[in-house]
Amino acid sequence: MRRGDLAPDFTLPDQAGVARTLSTLVHDGPVVLFFYPAAMTRGCTKESCHFRDLGARFTALGAQRVGISMDDVARQSQFAARYDLDYPLLADVGGVVARAYGVKRPVDLLRVRRSTFVIYRDRRVRDVITAEFNMDRHAEHALAVLGEDQTPLS
Repeated sequence: MRRGDLAPDFTLPDQAGVARTLSTLVHDGPVVLFFYPAAMTRGCTKESCHFRDLGARFTALGAQRVGISMDDVARQSQFAARYDLDYPLLADVGGVVARAYGVKRPVDLLRVRRSTFVIYRDRRVRDVITAEFNMDRHAEHALAVLGEDQTPLS
């Protein structure tokens, strides 16, 4: 997936088991969809908490944060509760969505490449952030894209 591509639509359960569909989510504004390898791991916890801590800034820009990993609903629920994560965490257990976005690793040990997609209402990808070891870069870069983009949020 690259800038300008149409983001693949999908429906996955969140940490409460509620089905979330990308084409529905984008009706409320841009979606910052971030893939992380595994809930409750050190790096993924740091990244997810950074997205949590910057929540007011995303809200001010009309954007939604959505995390996604190959963990099941129960694990996502435990992760959200333990770290007070205030946004949907989607369970892509089979890695179908990760494959569609090109972030699924061939070996399941690390599952997915840490990647973030800024997706606007037209489901076009405005930017892609990839940084395996800089956990803060994803949220900060997404905020920069959202804040600097002067084109209408279509």
